[in-house]
Amino acid sequence: MPYTDFTLESVEAKFALTTSLGDLFGDLPAVPVPAWLGEQLDRGRAVAALVSEKARSEFLVAPILLACRGLVGGELAIYSGQRLDIDASQGLTGECDYILALTAPVPRLRAPLVTVLEAKRGDIEVGLGQCVAQLLGARLFNERAGFAGGSLYGVVTTGEAWQFLRLAGPAVTLHATRFYIDNLGAILAAFRAILTAPAG
Repeated sequence: MPYTDFTLESVEAKFALTTSLGDLFGDLPAVPVPAWLGEQLDRGRAVAALVSEKARSEFLVAPILLACRGLVGGELAIYSGQRLDIDASQGLTGECDYILALTAPVPRLRAPLVTVLEAKRGDIEVGLGQCVAQLLGARLFNERAGFAGGSLYGVVTTGEAWQFLRLAGPAVTLHATRFYIDNLGAILAAFRAILTAPAG
């Protein structure tokens, strides 16, 4: 069973997780949106709106992740289409659409991984179980590299709608409010909170 086979129900049952709604970010002030990003997304929406999952990922999601590099004081690596083969016996294998790591950008995946993002064409719910399974894989990857503990964040997005979630111990918390691309400052604020949070 690779990551893509997991539903939220099956990943909860297999790994003894509990899922609830919650507030992951509190009252975050919106981040100013760079002019280049707004222009790029306007072009991207015209191209990707009715096309494929891959087009949405490239034209809507990737520019937003690039903007995240300007939100952190340190280094941020963005891995696209990276395999995260951690434990085949538990089904923790397969490709992640995007992984964000607080490291220098290098070809090889390096810890600490902080965010896993799954891009879907339409139905966010379909991607939740897959994203949680990928977060479990990322946590094991970090632990093997000596970065144990702390929370990991995931995102399932259509490019238009963004559902943030957090894995902390056996608890999965879905942010109770989805963000939408017309509120881009809030999406960037959520990413800044994740990427600049103290470890632990």
